[in-house]
Amino acid sequence: MMPSLEILFPQDLNEALNALIINQENVHIIAGGTDVIPGLNQESNRFKNTRLLIDINKVPEVKGINVGTEKISIGAAETFSDILQNEIVQKKLPLLWKSAGTIGSVQIRNRATLAGNFVNNAPCADSVPVLLVYNATVEIESLNSKREIPLNDFLSAPYKTKLNKDEMVTRINIPIQSKKFAGDFYKLGRRRAVAISRITLALLISLNNNMIDEIRIASGAVTPIGTRFFDLEKFAKGQTVEDQFLKELSRKLGEQIIQVAGLRWSSKYKLPVVQQMFYQILNRIVSF
Repeated sequence: MMPSLEILFPQDLNEALNALIINQENVHIIAGGTDVIPGLNQESNRFKNTRLLIDINKVPEVKGINVGTEKISIGAAETFSDILQNEIVQKKLPLLWKSAGTIGSVQIRNRATLAGNFVNNAPCADSVPVLLVYNATVEIESLNSKREIPLNDFLSAPYKTKLNKDEMVTRINIPIQSKKFAGDFYKLGRRRAVAISRITLALLISLNNNMIDEIRIASGAVTPIGTRFFDLEKFAKGQTVEDQFLKELSRKLGEQIIQVAGLRWSSKYKLPVVQQMFYQILNRIVSF
């Protein structure tokens, strides 16, 4: 049953942050509300003490997608439909554009926001592996301070982040890539649409004379939170792109996932799929 709640509609960022610092207990920020509202209805433990919602849809500082000389900046309250319709994202961040199209239904994408997808830090958050390989950073503000940290550091544990009670995410920044990368995003769910992810993979690779100059690998759903595999990337750097090495890299990805997540009842089903899809993505990219 939906509890009795107070809802505030701040008109700018200062008003939102002021409301947040006054009401640090039993409060949640919402934009789309696609996680919070169902959670309240289902009496989820994560939301059981909520008494106040701060709706930031009218806050201009958390809107807009801008491109500069060094970064692309995306407002925290930009919806996935906004992202899909944006030419900057489509041209410069194709993996984010592709992943946005896999999220929920049209109705959900019209409401769900990019920041909301990772602030909850669910293991199945589709945008997280992509943002990780893009080296995304998160702008965080409180009434008295502002900081920016890598998304990889922001995500701490399932459904937990480094966000303090008096803070909110305002923007997501993605550096303009200095190298030419090819890449792909893969999602597996139990059905073709409106599916919670069981496996997600994101990959970017830069080649130089058939050698791996740089590679970035991240997964979701098969690990407790979205995970970047830095050790595997170091192992691959400088290696010649040959079929045998791609198979070895795919095998090692499975080993890394077990190290992070441990053995689960689903491991014997998921790991071969992850390894095979990773191998296929690598083959497709390096043959392009």
